[in-house]
Amino acid sequence: MRKMMLLVTFLPIVAWAQNPVSDGLREMLASRAKNTIAAAEEMPVDKYNYKPTPAQQPFEHWVSHATQANYFLCSKLTDATAPQAGVKEGDPKDKLIDALKKSFDYCSAQLPKLQDSKLGDEITVFGNRKSTKGATALEISADWADHYAQMASYLRLNGLLPPTAKK
Repeated sequence: MRKMMLLVTFLPIVAWAQNPVSDGLREMLASRAKNTIAAAEEMPVDKYNYKPTPAQQPFEHWVSHATQANYFLCSKLTDATAPQAGVKEGDPKDKLIDALKKSFDYCSAQLPKLQDSKLGDEITVFGNRKSTKGATALEISADWADHYAQMASYLRLNGLLPPTAKK
């Protein structure tokens, strides 16, 4: 009887925790999308080609790169065919922001298909490199942080507060 009580008590917890990594990635997506899009919107159009030094990428690069990475990595995680991002560095700000939003929407539609039981599956990523879905999930979460951090730094260098610094 005691074992039955324990099973009934903890079964919902066990069922809920079947995909802790995939669920964590999905939970992370909403705030990362919100902040990255807000950073892209915050930068004035005349500063989209700003770069801190000649060796660095311009701000617009981070918007187009984030868009392309979202499509590529979210499709790899779910065995889907990635749509073309349709943007490149140098495109107008409004086109870049629209594409960035759509890429996060794409990830939001794809990531519910990712299950922890598939994280060990091998996939091919950048440069024809072999990886696992688990390593790629870590990569996209790091990319979201990196892309936002780059954009936030560029905003600060132009006297603007990044979204996460605003009250």
